[in-house]
Amino acid sequence: MLRTRCASFVVVTSVTGSASSLRATLALISQNNWWSMSYQSSQPITGTILVADDQASNRELLKELLSGEGFEVITVPDGRAVLEELSRVQADLVLLDVLMPHISGLELCERIKASPETYLIPVILVTSLSEKRDRINGIRVGADDFLTWPVDRTELLARVRSLLKLKLRTDELERAEAVLFTLARSIEGKDPYTLGHCERLAEYSARLGEQIGLPEEQLTALRRGGVVHDIGKIAVPDSILLKPSKLSEEEWKLVREHPLVGERICAPLKSFRWVLPIIRHHHEKFDGSGYPDGLRGQSIPITARALQIVDVYDALTTKRSYKRAFSSTEALKTMKEEVARGWWDSDIFGQFERLIANSEAIGLSRGAPATRQRALRKVHVLGT
Repeated sequence: MLRTRCASFVVVTSVTGSASSLRATLALISQNNWWSMSYQSSQPITGTILVADDQASNRELLKELLSGEGFEVITVPDGRAVLEELSRVQADLVLLDVLMPHISGLELCERIKASPETYLIPVILVTSLSEKRDRINGIRVGADDFLTWPVDRTELLARVRSLLKLKLRTDELERAEAVLFTLARSIEGKDPYTLGHCERLAEYSARLGEQIGLPEEQLTALRRGGVVHDIGKIAVPDSILLKPSKLSEEEWKLVREHPLVGERICAPLKSFRWVLPIIRHHHEKFDGSGYPDGLRGQSIPITARALQIVDVYDALTTKRSYKRAFSSTEALKTMKEEVARGWWDSDIFGQFERLIANSEAIGLSRGAPATRQRALRKVHVLGT
């Protein structure tokens, strides 16, 4: 259950930062399987089903069949009523008659699947039409399954339960992701100087990804990675994260663990498979001097190379406990020197410069001019 997962995170947040505590925490995460699904095949499948049909007799028949199996059923007579109900209740599945007045079942399905609020709700189209073309149209608008009148009770229940089981697992994944995002933002919230860092990094690393032509799955990974890239800092004590002076060797060693800790926390989520390389490698450097693996050049995942440039820029242009904010000009000048030193991908940095030049209101640069000599090492030690 989500509660079990949250309990595991409570343990994580109590880590003091010692090596033994870190190992114990990671072991506990694995043993408790915080990511495991709560669904067991022996549990009954229930949920709220919205039925739409302009024929009252069809609505009553479907309600009788489904209510008798323990489902909560809401019936409506047309497409407009469907949209009203979906704005009011949280449906787990929608059964739509294809031929309805005002808004057809096909158009309704397309609207449901186009909305961020409802696109994960399974939709079954129920129709008396049997031509191949009609099913193709249903697939085109995103229908998850089809039933044909007259409806067979056994087939109806089998299809409904199958889709609700899938919906249950999808909901579990969404809740798990929400826990991770909340945890990541709680880390950001410890330091008033990093307010909004996650959102800026998520938005503008994705913009940079678009500019360099990354596919949609990697753009999604950049948006997620912008929020959770530093989630492993949950294992770093506040006294180190917020320390205004130079870190000791032992403290620096602990900070360098955070990409591995973050990867370990997020690894069980299959939906994060494109995010994991960002979490693990966003502190690598192009010349191989970064951490944790000392990767160099093109062996560093391109999403990590993109995000780290935005990450460093944001760290430079915002005020921190150990430094003043750099102006955009100063930050870019510093980063150009670091590109020449071999730290960052020169091609991606060039694209980032153009991105800033094309958008005066990029929102990442919030600082005023400041001297650059202090705190450069601290910026790259802590990243954010």
